[in-house]
Amino acid sequence: MSHGELVERKNDHLDIVLDPERAISPLDNPFTAYRFEHCALPELDLDAIDLSRGFLGRMLRAPLLISSMTGGAERARSINLHLAEAAEELGIALAIGSQRVAVQTGSDHGLTRELRAHAPSVPLLANIGAAQLVEPKGIEWARRAVEMIDADALIVHLNPLQEAVQQGGDRNWIGVFDSLARVVRELDIPVVVKEVGAGISASVATRLEDAGVAVIDVAGAGGTSWAAVEGARAASEADRRVAQAFAGWGIPTPEAILASRRALPRSTLIASGGIRDGVDAAKAIRLGADLVGQAAAVLQSATESTEAVVSHFQVLIRQLRIACFCTGSANLSALRRAPIHRAGLLVEPWT
Repeated sequence: MSHGELVERKNDHLDIVLDPERAISPLDNPFTAYRFEHCALPELDLDAIDLSRGFLGRMLRAPLLISSMTGGAERARSINLHLAEAAEELGIALAIGSQRVAVQTGSDHGLTRELRAHAPSVPLLANIGAAQLVEPKGIEWARRAVEMIDADALIVHLNPLQEAVQQGGDRNWIGVFDSLARVVRELDIPVVVKEVGAGISASVATRLEDAGVAVIDVAGAGGTSWAAVEGARAASEADRRVAQAFAGWGIPTPEAILASRRALPRSTLIASGGIRDGVDAAKAIRLGADLVGQAAAVLQSATESTEAVVSHFQVLIRQLRIACFCTGSANLSALRRAPIHRAGLLVEPWT
């Protein structure tokens, strides 16, 4: 695929994700099935609740990751700059979008060490697709993606469904796991693996941990559906119908994080996919997440300004803090043990 076609595809993706009615999964918010037990006597100072946690050798002020959004389009330059500045001000982690265009064509579109200059103290994560690792230059591209932005870790994203319904998508995934394992062995920084909205099962998560993957982002169903996105940009009615049949496909995020945590009690896990607010974030942490990622919900703010991104996450952080307060949780460790119910039944704590 040519540079121009790749850039056009990235621009299409931005346009569609900015119009949630075209991109959102038809699934209802899966987090609404879970309800915290309210604590009417929290015996806490709301402002003293500790939301901090370590990640990739750095300390975050809140357990949040600005999830991978965009790369490879010229307008992504200002979006990523706003995200980097906001991440630094808030003390949260930032994962950039796919660097495929940048590493394959040399057109960086702002994905340079300028981002690190704007976010010197927070974790910064590079990003490349798993399907690209099978290519002869896969390892070289992975290293280049990390070096371009002086990243703390490399995200390898798994998107087989999107590739299967996308015109010109990468359909041959034979050898992807072996190539991923090789990247883990040869890179001298942690490798993070994430889905893009269809979820990672416990069995796949276990294989990834066995291969040495440092962090797993389950990225489940319930938010942006990349099958719906590809259906919206399909060139033919047949392609649209094929893609739209899978708009609700995937493992809902709460189920994915619960299953992976039970299988991998000591791994670092991220929950993303359909995190709408700080209450969803609190539920994700209670169900097993170490960090919570959000992407599409903040994209509109990212197109506007750094201040808009900061304001967006300040609201989410306030919501998360109040969820801790009203469950009697002084910190994230306590939140992991807070009583939460599904269909009237207590969900056993995982720690």
